[in-house]
Amino acid sequence: MAAPRPTVLVTGAGGRTGQIVFNKLRERSDQFAARGLVRSEESKHKIGGADDVYVADIREADHLAPAVQGADALIILTSASPKMKPGFDPTKGGRPEFYYEDGAYPEQVDWIGQKNQIDAAKAAGVKHIVLVGSMGGTNPNHPLNNLGNGNILVWKRKSEQYLADSGVPYTIIRPGGLQDKDRGVRELIVGKDDELLQTDTKAIPRADVAEVCVQALQYEEVKFKAFDLASKPEGEGTPTKDFKALFSKVTARF
Repeated sequence: MAAPRPTVLVTGAGGRTGQIVFNKLRERSDQFAARGLVRSEESKHKIGGADDVYVADIREADHLAPAVQGADALIILTSASPKMKPGFDPTKGGRPEFYYEDGAYPEQVDWIGQKNQIDAAKAAGVKHIVLVGSMGGTNPNHPLNNLGNGNILVWKRKSEQYLADSGVPYTIIRPGGLQDKDRGVRELIVGKDDELLQTDTKAIPRADVAEVCVQALQYEEVKFKAFDLASKPEGEGTPTKDFKALFSKVTARF
């Protein structure tokens, strides 16, 4: 008798990376029962959601219980996202200014919102949480923290630490710069402690990050582990197909 398919909830399923993960799980319906969580009916409609997509505000802890109830795994892909102030003219030089909308600062989304998800998942007996963070968290002076005065990497790292301390089996994935490029044509590289940021290989296609999220659900080796993730340029190295081998290089717990 085959084991029942695990039910996997993807939050941030309306986002650019979250949508790819959600669709991958749906395509592999022989392996997974996919659920998505989005923040609005509009997002639900956009990703073609039916009963498998929940609408909830992650900042409100009590909104999350129905979505995580009965889930075996959770993939967290929610993130605050800075908006560019209008009126920027690239022809005049200088840099655009960014801001976060009220209620959508990193402290509210990347810290409170992710903490709420971790708490809800733990209470519901979820057996594995995959959290997608970001490289750059070891440096409090990272330029991304200045965007809209949001300190986004500081808050992301705080929620990563909270997950690592939660007792729930976890996998923390910290990708480098996200690119909208083809999946499966690059050699993927794992690292730790932002060491990859000192190299020329610090970017990765979103679709490769999405694939790593799904693969992480399938290997015990990657539980209670954290890693940085990047890729070699297309055409260099050998495209990664063996995820067990990739994950076996991961040694850090945080």
